Amino acid sequence: MATYTTEIASDSIPSDNPIHQRLLKAYYLAKPYIKGDLLELGCGEGRGVDLLAPLSDSYVALDKIQEVIDALKSKHPELDFRQAVFPPFKDIADNSFDTIVSFQVIEHVKADGDFLAEIFRVLKPGGKAILTTPNIKKTLSRNPWHVREYTAAELTELASKYFDTVEMKGVGGNDKVMAYYEENKRSVQRITRFDIFNLQYRLPAPILRIPYDILNRMNRNKLNTANTGLVSEISHEDYLLMDNGDEALDLFLILSK
Repeated sequence: MATYTTEIASDSIPSDNPIHQRLLKAYYLAKPYIKGDLLELGCGEGRGVDLLAPLSDSYVALDKIQEVIDALKSKHPELDFRQAVFPPFKDIADNSFDTIVSFQVIEHVKADGDFLAEIFRVLKPGGKAILTTPNIKKTLSRNPWHVREYTAAELTELASKYFDTVEMKGVGGNDKVMAYYEENKRSVQRITRFDIFNLQYRLPAPILRIPYDILNRMNRNKLNTANTGLVSEISHEDYLLMDNGDEALDLFLILSK
């Protein structure tokens, strides 16, 4: 299946491996929470379907890209994939799901409060929702595909408006992961030092997306060429659940209804 932008890290592109494994880790961390009827919001190319669907009684997934949904329907005809732009979650009744997962999605949603309100609405009493999103404190440059990013405190405060029980953790990495992160940080800084007018934060997001994707892809390929071992040897096991979201690469939010 095609990779659309650097936002969709592919398991088939060698230089994407550290990002792919980081995103995959969320599914492994969610496994203990999965039960009953499961809803995935923003399933993408189905990175975690094989991990989570067998743990559920039923699996429904929403994503905005029709091509992705069509491919997943063909690959998994026994599961329920639906093209949808949300919020709201159209045609989904109140109190429908025991578990909801949504990984690296809320940062793309303009109406993030409505998004959380809808998660609360369709979650069954006693159910849990698991979300991940980048920790802005670890972001290396502006991502024009994101509406906004959060600190742990900001996302906790927002989620607490809709859920009484909010638990904030994080996804971090071991020494191997952090070595890659530091290499990536130095490489990004070599690029952004030419942005003397701070255009990455001043340009409208749609204008920034093309140069961002080109430079991001070049940077990942360069890191892979310079240290193929470091890039290729990282696995999901090198990413770790952390109690302190502020120190993590991604925030890992657990919501209970």
